[in-house]
Amino acid sequence: MSPKPEQPAPGAQGEGTLLSHLFELRNRLLRMVLAILVVFLALFPFANQIYTALADPLMVHLPEGSSMIAIEVAAPFLIPFKLVLLLAVVLTIPYLLYQLWGFVAPGLYKHEKRLAAPLVISSTLLFYTGMAFAYFVVFPLIFAFFTSTAPEGVAVMTDIARYLDFVIMLFLAFGIAFEMPIATILLVSLGVTTPEKLAQKRPYVIIGVFVIGMVLTPPDIISQTLLALPMWLLFEIGLLLSRIMQRRRAREAAETGESEAQYDDAEWSQEDIDEGVSRPKPRPNPLRERHAAAKAAAAASAAGSGSAKSDSATGDDEYRPLSDAEMDAELDRLADEEARGWQAPEDDKKGEGEQKDSDQGDQDKPRA
Repeated sequence: MSPKPEQPAPGAQGEGTLLSHLFELRNRLLRMVLAILVVFLALFPFANQIYTALADPLMVHLPEGSSMIAIEVAAPFLIPFKLVLLLAVVLTIPYLLYQLWGFVAPGLYKHEKRLAAPLVISSTLLFYTGMAFAYFVVFPLIFAFFTSTAPEGVAVMTDIARYLDFVIMLFLAFGIAFEMPIATILLVSLGVTTPEKLAQKRPYVIIGVFVIGMVLTPPDIISQTLLALPMWLLFEIGLLLSRIMQRRRAREAAETGESEAQYDDAEWSQEDIDEGVSRPKPRPNPLRERHAAAKAAAAASAAGSGSAKSDSATGDDEYRPLSDAEMDAELDRLADEEARGWQAPEDDKKGEGEQKDSDQGDQDKPRA
């Protein structure tokens, strides 16, 4: 007698699935770290040149004879090192998001994938755009303003470490601020709000973007305004895009939608869930089909009998279909005959004649 196969322990399958996900997460994190390391090693020989390019918006506005300084001993090495490491992370953002997407995507529905992919790509491009706007537009303006307002006798000599912290804060502020259209579209897509409600709250949004600009930028009106105005403009762009998206969805629903009666007996299937449809596909209803078939058969039989009677009477009369009320009455009559047992019309007449003869004979008999 062969031995029985060993049964897996309860929860072993779930444990194996969890471990496989953890292994996949570890592998993807290692790939992300490796990508950052490769870019960092490629850029590190040019660390000083990269820092010089970053400091150029300030250097061109320094008074003649002034320069930047390093007040810490290890700053000339650590600050370019820190800059190159951050630059490697920024440049590998598309690959990092790709690895995160590869880990999360199998657990999403198709409609969620269709929504997430454009948002990830557009958010990355908008973040890069915000950083470029800060470097090419904001830095020259605010550094020209700061250096020109120095009191007489004060030499402007900025520390390289504090300058790096300052520009990193501005890069992050403008990069995040340029995500305003993505945030607006997400709020509308998730049903949290509508474009009409957002448009009604426009005054509060304007005040909010100026408050954010005041908090995230240095305490000057120029940088605050340069951050608040693009955020307001991007909010209007996001509002316009959300309205276009909402109209397109309504138009698609109107074009592809069917009457609600077709979905009365519909049920959700796994295929519907995978496809991310907004309503279940109609399923065949056996009861409705049998009723329709019985009604059609009754109509055909009634039409045939009516046609035969009409032909025997007139010979050339045309066929007249039964109305809905006549058809229902015919169905009820057939159901009644089936319930009490069907009998031929000739037999019924014969039985009625015999009954009448017997009644007449009883009446003719003399009374006792």
